Amino acid sequence: MPEPCIIAVAITGSLPRKEDNPAVPISVAEQIESTQEAFEAGASLVHIHVRNDDQSSSSEPTRFAAVQAGVRRHCPGMIVQFSTGGRGRDPAARGSALYLKPDMASLSTGSVNFPSIVYENHPALIADLATAMKANGVLPEIEIFDLSHLHTARRLADAGLIGERPHIQFVMGVQNALPAEERLLDALLGEAKFLFPQSTWTAAGIGRNQTIVMEWALARGADAVRTGLEDNIR
Repeated sequence: MPEPCIIAVAITGSLPRKEDNPAVPISVAEQIESTQEAFEAGASLVHIHVRNDDQSSSSEPTRFAAVQAGVRRHCPGMIVQFSTGGRGRDPAARGSALYLKPDMASLSTGSVNFPSIVYENHPALIADLATAMKANGVLPEIEIFDLSHLHTARRLADAGLIGERPHIQFVMGVQNALPAEERLLDALLGEAKFLFPQSTWTAAGIGRNQTIVMEWALARGADAVRTGLEDNIR
């Protein structure tokens, strides 16, 4: 019998706006409603970014708390994952909501060029976020935008900041970062299993790559797949 696979839904992200797609959930109420719809359709993990009233990316803990409370109420048993990344956020505040103890949180283990900015993840920030996750009992999802990011994660494990069974996500199809190529997924997965034999994993395809990357992941026995308007606004 095939192993079960988690469906993760990234409902909002840090960039998509109502002008891009009116269905993008921005307010706390919209995010809770959207998550409940995904939950009822089969999703069992929600990846949460929160927004300010002007739609800009936010790190405000009260907003994270409100979304988490709504998800707990309306989606019993759903895994709650906070984002500690995203563009437009003060790096010093990216871990400010971890004290709320979500089940999981994203942890980007290196910097990467995005189409118009550098998504900066300084080594000290990475260590600080990993330390805060460990202190609050939050399981990190290691975000991989480059092969070197796997080796940074290995160093974090060697330092005792993350465990030997991290959940790893390969992010593919971001312009200037990892292209969505099947052979690259094989290389990344092989390296991940060499460095972390007990890890679980998923792969996220951005934009037009969403469906094909999901198919590659499923064919390789991924533990989860990811969908949602953060990755593909169409």
